[in-house]
Amino acid sequence: MGVDHVSLRPVVEDDLETLERFTNEPEAVGVFNWLGWSDPHRWRRRWAENGFFDDEGGRLLVVHGAERLGFVSWRRVMTARTSHCWNLGIALLPEARGRGFGTRAQRLLVEYLFAHTQMVRVEAVTEATNIAEQRALEKAGFTREGALRGYAFRNGRWRDAVIYSVLRDEVELPD
Repeated sequence: MGVDHVSLRPVVEDDLETLERFTNEPEAVGVFNWLGWSDPHRWRRRWAENGFFDDEGGRLLVVHGAERLGFVSWRRVMTARTSHCWNLGIALLPEARGRGFGTRAQRLLVEYLFAHTQMVRVEAVTEATNIAEQRALEKAGFTREGALRGYAFRNGRWRDAVIYSVLRDEVELPD
């Protein structure tokens, strides 16, 4: 099965063990997303609260057939007093990286968000040294907008980041 068989679906209770790997295993989340130990029960609490969906954002599982690959997420970001956009994120398990699955999952999420919400912009931010993610975003149709200096704190240092976006009129949605 190729990249075309990647899909997104809501998280079910049986998926929580996979998601917990991103909290409990530094090697699972990867160098760019490991921010230190955190509450190992947060996944189960959040799933019990709202199934990872509310007006401020959400989370979907990335699957390849029956194989769980990781998740995509989005959150509302204020851009002005009365306007917002979505900020997208992704985390794939090590065995799923470098195979085109992330590009496909991010594209599917963009299409989903534009089909089911009225936002005009989806953005993504990644560390300036995360070249693989930058390539994946570009292949998924995002445009690099610029650099964000001293943007995020990870592993004892402030890190520069780059911001990407895709606009609604840049994505062709099925009828």
